[in-house]
Amino acid sequence: MIRERISENVYWFQSDVYAQVAAGAVIGTDWAVVIDTLPVQEETLEIREFIEDHLKVPVRFVINTIYHADHTWGNCFFPGAGVIAHTLGRKLVKERNVPALENAQRVGEDYLKTKIILPQITLDAGAINLKVGKKSLKIFTTPGNSPDGISVFVREDRILFTGDSFLPLPVIVEGDVDQLVQTIESFKDLGLENIVQGHGDVILRGEIEGAIDSNLRYLNEIKKVVATALKRKDPQKVLEEASVESCGKSRVLLSGLVEELHRRNLLHLYQQELAKLTPGS
Repeated sequence: MIRERISENVYWFQSDVYAQVAAGAVIGTDWAVVIDTLPVQEETLEIREFIEDHLKVPVRFVINTIYHADHTWGNCFFPGAGVIAHTLGRKLVKERNVPALENAQRVGEDYLKTKIILPQITLDAGAINLKVGKKSLKIFTTPGNSPDGISVFVREDRILFTGDSFLPLPVIVEGDVDQLVQTIESFKDLGLENIVQGHGDVILRGEIEGAIDSNLRYLNEIKKVVATALKRKDPQKVLEEASVESCGKSRVLLSGLVEELHRRNLLHLYQQELAKLTPGS
């Protein structure tokens, strides 16, 4: 696991095991908040050990920015902490993560000590404001990647933990492209010093404008590809010929996972737009 201090009492962690998943922590005088967990027990326990044993403060809250297993399955390793998430995220954890964990425990030993902890504090609109020592956190909804997406803004440091609402390659396979465009555009108004993505490295102040514009251009490009595909007799050929590079992104991002994510984006968006054109769909 990689650990980095972003600003005073604000930390970033990145998994060495799976897809560069990121987590964070904001440390107060008497207690701390963790933002997402990491995919495997050992890495999440490293976060807990660093905060509770090294920094000497207990974790009072864990914020889940999305229901996905790689962000939530570590909740159980912070016993006694309250879990904060989107209202829909709680529902999805119960419906999808419970059976997914049962299956993972049947086929291997990696997750035998993992338990699903449902969020106890939820929001589906507006914001939750939380004071952690001298830090003021704003927890608010950021849909588009997934309808249960939330982000966490550290006001004093202008740091935004976005979860999967901002990634090296935007992903819409569970969400809505236009919603994601609106969400990403809204980040321009926050005067950010850092963006902590759900996967990938921390984006620094001088890189933020370019990263936001790059993601917006990519989403616009895949919309153009799908619009063209819908007009052609062989739409599949149009989709296949639209590489991740032709849409403005590098195929080496996220250790090479982006090519598959890009293909899934195109197919999802094509199916969504096709459904709009199909009577009775």
